[in-house]
Formats: sequence, structure tokens, C-alpha cells
Amino acid sequence: MEGSGCKKSSKGRKDDLYHVIHKVPYGDTPYVKAKHAQLVDKDPEAAIALFWKAINAGDKVDSALKDMAVVMKQLDRSEEAIEAIKSFRSLCSKHSQESLDNVLLDLYKKCGRIDEQIELLKRKLRLIYQGEAFNGRTTRTARSHGKKFQVSIKQETARLLVFIIILQFGLIKLLGQVFELFKSISTLFCVW
Repeated sequence: MEGSGCKKSSKGRKDDLYHVIHKVPYGDTPYVKAKHAQLVDKDPEAAIALFWKAINAGDKVDSALKDMAVVMKQLDRSEEAIEAIKSFRSLCSKHSQESLDNVLLDLYKKCGRIDEQIELLKRKLRLIYQGEAFNGRTTRTARSHGKKFQVSIKQETARLLVFIIILQFGLIKLLGQVFELFKSISTLFCVW
């Protein structure tokens, strides 16, 4: 059917391609402008101001808060990012809380706030035991370094327990030294 309006103009295709290449959402909202400032203009200060604008306007608050915290961390403003998440996470959906917890864990680590890290890990563990994690499923999809994989409740429980033990007993430095030793031995024997 010719003339049915299904055909896109070349301008529309270029706009679509632009958003795909730069991995920015399409539109003219505060959140879209913030992502553009962050990813295309590479202006983190402007991005933070626009993320605040998006949060205050109620525009993709979950994503805006998380993305803003990540940009703040890159600018060594982790303490400010922690306070922002604590203050505004109540505006975010229940579904986004686990993601915000993961950002908080990273921020606590950067700031050396081990006690808060441990408390948050324990809270995540309690959610698993209460059956509130994984949205009632036995596995969930996780992402690491661009790859997706399945994580079971047992695997997540073990991971959290290991992190808690490592943090509580100050084993991070020791584990780093063991890992470096293992790498150097493996390199010598070509097993790595």
C-alpha cells in the first residue's frame, strides 16, 4: 500500500540512528536532556543539574536518581550522591530499589563507609530470607560487563554472606594480595 504513512523520512532514520549510536533516549524531556549532556556533550556538571530537574519534574525518577549518583561518583561527589539516594529513593518504584541499593553499595565502598556497606548487605540478605527478593522467583537475570546470566537465590545468598564476612573481618586487603600472588604464579606457569 503506497502512501499509507508507514514510510519514514530520511531525517527520521538519521534521528533514530543518532539515538542508537549515542545510546541516548529519544525525546525532549529533562531526563533525555540529562542523558544527552552526560553521554554526548560529556558535561557531567550540566548532566547533574538536568538529572535534578528530571527528579523534581517526576521524569523517570528511578533512572535519573541512579544515573545522577553514578555521575556524581565519577566527579568524587560520592557523599552527595549517597545523600541524594537516601533522600529521594522514596519517590522511586519498588522495582528500582535493588538497583539503588547496588549503587549505594558502590558509593559506600568508594567513601570507605564499611559499616553502612555491611548493614545494607545484611538488609539485602534479610529480604532474601523473607522471600521479598527476586520478586518471588527462584532466579533472576544479572548483568556484569555487558553479559547477562542467571543467578539463583542460593548463589546470591552465598555472595552476600561472603561480602559480609570479608567486610566485617577486614579481609579485602588480604584477598587483594592473595589475588595478585595467584596472578603472578599463574603467569609464571601459563595457567591464567
